Amino acid sequence: MPLFPSKFISKLPNTGNSIFSVMSKLAVDHHAINLSQGFPGFDCSAELIGLVNKYMLKGQNQYAPMIGVRELREAIALKTAELYSTEYDAETEITITAGATQAIFTAILSVVREEDEVIIIEPAYDCYAPAVELAGGKTVFFQLNPVNFSIQWTEFQKLINPRTKMIIINSPHNPTGAILSAVDFQKLEKITNKTDIVILSDEVYEHIIFDGIEHQSVARFPNLANRSFVISSFGKTYHTTGWKIGYCLAPANLMKEFRKVHQYNVFSVNTPIQYAYAEFIKNKELYLQLSDFYKSKRDFFNNLFKGSKFSLAPSAGTYFQLLNYSAISTDKDIDFAKYLTINHGVASIPVSVFYHKTFDQKLLRFCFAKENDELEKAAEKLTNI
Repeated sequence: MPLFPSKFISKLPNTGNSIFSVMSKLAVDHHAINLSQGFPGFDCSAELIGLVNKYMLKGQNQYAPMIGVRELREAIALKTAELYSTEYDAETEITITAGATQAIFTAILSVVREEDEVIIIEPAYDCYAPAVELAGGKTVFFQLNPVNFSIQWTEFQKLINPRTKMIIINSPHNPTGAILSAVDFQKLEKITNKTDIVILSDEVYEHIIFDGIEHQSVARFPNLANRSFVISSFGKTYHTTGWKIGYCLAPANLMKEFRKVHQYNVFSVNTPIQYAYAEFIKNKELYLQLSDFYKSKRDFFNNLFKGSKFSLAPSAGTYFQLLNYSAISTDKDIDFAKYLTINHGVASIPVSVFYHKTFDQKLLRFCFAKENDELEKAAEKLTNI
């Protein structure tokens, strides 16, 4: 069929298939163990599935309210107040979304105008920059310290100018597993004071944080919370990434703008699952103990590489671990990731793809949210290289 129109101009000319799709397909094609995409390799709670079925059978199968089921919004408000000592109004300041990526996209579109600048801290999850471009904004990139993935705030502050509309932060951080501390948030608070800058805080791994570190949500800091969209995800917390439900917290004035976009790009989200989460979230131990569960996974995975040619620094959060292969190969990380998948049967994600311009540190990201026997098989293949 001939192409039409013949001079079609792409709105995202530099965007192709994501590396996640590329590596997952490569894993399938070569029957490799897939530690590339960030999804759990085990099923969610049978009780949660039962609750979804319960509400389906009760007839909760039509459109939910645009802003989300009231019971779930109220449960989120209670949880947030207990964890972060900040109260969000369930009616005007909480919206249920079709996953965190949709929430991020909606937040960006709701406030970013043409030529507004948005600061993205790299390495960065790949959905941020395209959303800014589609909104007509300009991406401004800041690179984390390549040694410990910390933010050098003195350098960061130099990027702030009257055109800066938004700063996107992510903690616990994908792909590095780094954590922002209370001091980091205090510095961000100082930098944004007396400005109109909006913060978008991606906190989808809020319950997966290790070694006694406490998650520092933007919600903990009143002078940041009153200018912030806070994004979270049920998928990461309850091993249900395929259900694609998350939520956004924001002060009423920002949430009003968020909902103007949300109602036209999604409108509402899966009804029976919302009711199921509203009941399931009452069991606080399930999310409070999640860090211990994943810490044991991280430690198990990392111990398998003791004495190998791979080097690592334990991840402080998320369910990802970076491995440095510089003692094994000088290949580019993308090439080496493909080589491992094709020749050794283990798929990972090269970290350079999380930068807008290739920055190759010989690092690969592996997802350890898998059954232990699968992690053992993967490690055996890799440590024999």
